[in-house]
Amino acid sequence: MNKAANQISLSNFMPERLGTVDPANFPDETFELYSIPAYDNRCAAITDSVDIGSAKQIVQPGDVLLSKIVPHIRRSWIVGPVGQHRQIASSEWIVFRSHKIEPHYLRQIFLSDRFHEQFMATVAGVGGSLLRARPKEVGRILIPLPSLEEQRRIASILDAAEALSTKRHAAIAKLHTLAQSIFREMFGNPVANERGWEQSTVSDFVAGFESGKNLVALDEDDRESEFRVLKVSALTSLEYRPEESKPLPRGYTPPSRHFVRAGDLLFSRANTSDLIGATAFVYVTPTNIVLPDKIWRFVWHEEPRADPHFVWFLFRHPAFRYEIAKRATGTSGSMKNISQEKVFGIRVGLPPIHLQRQFASEVMLVHITKERAQISMAKLDGLFTTLQYHAFQGEL
Repeated sequence: MNKAANQISLSNFMPERLGTVDPANFPDETFELYSIPAYDNRCAAITDSVDIGSAKQIVQPGDVLLSKIVPHIRRSWIVGPVGQHRQIASSEWIVFRSHKIEPHYLRQIFLSDRFHEQFMATVAGVGGSLLRARPKEVGRILIPLPSLEEQRRIASILDAAEALSTKRHAAIAKLHTLAQSIFREMFGNPVANERGWEQSTVSDFVAGFESGKNLVALDEDDRESEFRVLKVSALTSLEYRPEESKPLPRGYTPPSRHFVRAGDLLFSRANTSDLIGATAFVYVTPTNIVLPDKIWRFVWHEEPRADPHFVWFLFRHPAFRYEIAKRATGTSGSMKNISQEKVFGIRVGLPPIHLQRQFASEVMLVHITKERAQISMAKLDGLFTTLQYHAFQGEL
């Protein structure tokens, strides 16, 4: 890593022996628990002993934690100041502790691309949640160790840049929910129809659905195939993701009606109970993407009775998703199906078309704002990665 600073192995910062505590032996105590699930909130969980299932490591303020489980996800945080409760951590954390290293500096190293590449080389296991980094191998990784003063300077700069990036990500996350909030404010719950809109069935405003054909190349990594077919995972986030696709057999040319087009509204007719009926609007798409048999494209009446953006958010509404799941059939817990007839029969309150189009204009504005924010975010993330690289090369 940094050629300008001394290189030192991480084993120098790994305590030889950490104390452990079994919360079951302290039934009346509440703990400050640094668990893997709590990491997403960046806040240790204040947890009663009865809700903690196994013995934990005893940690102390300033300890740096590095997750060894599901190692491709970068997780590192710092144990906070002493509070009212004993501080403990999951055994899935590797603990680092030393007065010779600034905790914020070490955490930034753990989140850097260069370290992550070396960290992944320490992983063993058969896949998924069974993959773990091996602490002994992690301890052999060399990191740059400038003076404490320089460590603090670097950490201060990188923490400030990271905070800016975090705020941008949070703003984008709010934009993801803004359009759904506008929908609820304008239309309430169209399934319950407490606003008293005109009662309709889906068939009143959707003329039909059309789908493609599910042919797959022998090699799912074939980069020479000209055309690609969507996977059902292309819709599960309720946003269109054309990268969730696989190659079609070479030499096969799909019919023109199978191609995904900008302006399409797509619907997943088969998936798990939770994900069946996932719906996404296509703003842009590569020209070589086609529909499979498990994803339908909405077909509209010649005289439009609903706006596609309204229908998109109607089909995203939890009450409507419940109606879809309730009508789905299939004995397998992993895959359910629904027929067009059952979708057509769902009854909802249908607001006037002019209100739907007003909502569509609001959604488009949110979409444009979100796109610009994501472009800005990508640039900011790139700059942060570059800043990290130069920091640990002694060039900051």
